[in-house]
Amino acid sequence: MKILVVSDTHRNFNVLKQIVNNNEDSDLIIHLGDGENEARDIQNMYPQIPCVYVQGNCDYGTHHLYEVVTACGYKIFCCHGHTYDVHSGLHELAAAAKAEDCNIALYGHTHLHRTGIVDDVFIMNPGSPDSPRNHNEPTYGVINLTSDGQIEMKIITVPK
Repeated sequence: MKILVVSDTHRNFNVLKQIVNNNEDSDLIIHLGDGENEARDIQNMYPQIPCVYVQGNCDYGTHHLYEVVTACGYKIFCCHGHTYDVHSGLHELAAAAKAEDCNIALYGHTHLHRTGIVDDVFIMNPGSPDSPRNHNEPTYGVINLTSDGQIEMKIITVPK
């Protein structure tokens, strides 16, 4: 199962559309906030690909601050990250994921891409395809899950 993970598009619909066009074989799109309108537009343009999105600190809709998604036998905790103090560390995020029995936690907010394991939870921040920080390239994430227990997390640079 291929999951496309994006965050912090900040009203840049064109970059999000480019990313989805390059990943039309995705089974699921997860938008981690600060791009509520773009996520809704993508959902309308690609109705064949389920789309989950959560509210970020710059979104003013009525969406949830987090969602739990089940995919290929894994439970995935999806949030923007601003309510879990992700600038100071990821233990609070990992604890929230564990409280929901999740194996994977996805977050955005920092505009800095990252993958790893924290407190036995797989963690990914896809970075930002619109406004990356610390001189990073614009990025997004792809997760490949297999029924035999394999988790592959990749950070991908947005083509220029």
